[in-house]
Amino acid sequence: MSTVAAARPTPYSFEPASTALLVIDMQRDFLEPGGFGESLGNDVGQLRRTIAPLAALLADVRAAGLTVVHTREGHLPDLSDCPPAKLHRGAPSRRIGDPGPNGRILVRGEYGHDIIDELTPLPGEPVVDKPGKGAFHATDLDALLHARGIRSLLVTGVTTEVCVHTTVREANDRGYECLVLADCVGSYFPEFHRVGLDMIAAQGGIFGWVADSPQVRAALATPSVSHPSS
Repeated sequence: MSTVAAARPTPYSFEPASTALLVIDMQRDFLEPGGFGESLGNDVGQLRRTIAPLAALLADVRAAGLTVVHTREGHLPDLSDCPPAKLHRGAPSRRIGDPGPNGRILVRGEYGHDIIDELTPLPGEPVVDKPGKGAFHATDLDALLHARGIRSLLVTGVTTEVCVHTTVREANDRGYECLVLADCVGSYFPEFHRVGLDMIAAQGGIFGWVADSPQVRAALATPSVSHPSS
């Protein structure tokens, strides 16, 4: 058993064998200039601050033998899985499916849809393609986690208040215990990031726990004998 003593609202304990690191949507279209995120008028630099701490965490998680799962938000080339309410957002000519510097924006198989080079999945690490904001919607993520005996999730990725929050809320409803890594999740809007993390840990951890990645890395290096989170 490993324990993150400084997590809020309370210490978070997890069994590495039943824990997965979930890396949400660290894609070029969201984090690199010219992608979908920037086309909406956002500063991608707000997200890129997560890359270095997440890369360090990923290395330690892999060394400890935890399950690692990556997700990518995107759509089929014919956009048949993209509802009009989503498809028609953004500036004309810079919407989902339109040509961009890295290929068609948020379309599966395009260069911009893939995960950034700094966090490239290793062979054998599942990559879940999702058409929505939540990682469980219209995917096999729940079945994948159950098949591996996963009960706890270390949650990272972008953006804090959208895809991360949607995923954590549903994960909580499905019975997973989620620890969100504050320095490894990001938003285009710093205030949304702060409030989003506060919402997760509020009311005794209504959706889960929050901590910084160095605390998790230290816990992985020094397993404790604390009881599981409850």
